[in-house]
Amino acid sequence: MLHVSRPTGSIILLELDAPPANALSLPLRAQMVKALDEIATDDDVRAVVLTGRGAVFCAGDDLREAAVRGEGALAAVEDFNRLMDWVEALRVPTIAAIDGWCFGGGLELALACDIRLASDRAVFAASGVNIGLVASATRLPRLIGVSRAKAHLLTGAQFDAARALFDGIVTAVHTPATLLREAMRLAEAVSSRAPLAVEATKRVIDGKAYVEEELPALIASGDHKEAIAAFMGKRTADFRRK
Repeated sequence: MLHVSRPTGSIILLELDAPPANALSLPLRAQMVKALDEIATDDDVRAVVLTGRGAVFCAGDDLREAAVRGEGALAAVEDFNRLMDWVEALRVPTIAAIDGWCFGGGLELALACDIRLASDRAVFAASGVNIGLVASATRLPRLIGVSRAKAHLLTGAQFDAARALFDGIVTAVHTPATLLREAMRLAEAVSSRAPLAVEATKRVIDGKAYVEEELPALIASGDHKEAIAAFMGKRTADFRRK
């Protein structure tokens, strides 16, 4: 199942809980879509942390389920890809806290998030070629460059958190005990910033908008005015997403 909680008023925590590998079965995907739909329409949400329970992030698609899909196999893969696109397109920033296995579709899920942190026992693999499929061949080269990405994508070999940090797949490595706390700390930093500006910045980075298109509304926003007033008054800004 998917555990959905709200540690603070502006942060949603999503925890995959499908032992032993947190594989993304069709029912679990449906739960994720429902949660994402609700997040997208809740203006109070400013950041999402995604992780897995049981010392595993996600081992990708449920291969036991895939073994009996028959003629529905292609539709199931296309459904998986739509979920990844929905994670990537979410209005608010998503932070993946990766502990343990992050294989195949699990890596794709992490790549669909905006920021990735890992524990020092995390293990990664772009394992599409290991099961006769293509996976992460768009997002991984876009993130770390073609040369480094091909070394992972064409071999499907496992690699550790240190390599993930070196290649730029994750931005920091923590102990398993502190990983979620650090992810929440990062989410709190994101959620404390002007939300309209955060969302606009994400759209520009993702190629969904241009700076010139975003600036007029941002300059006229109440949040921008509040930021100036807070600076002049030497106080913390109270952003209202207006």
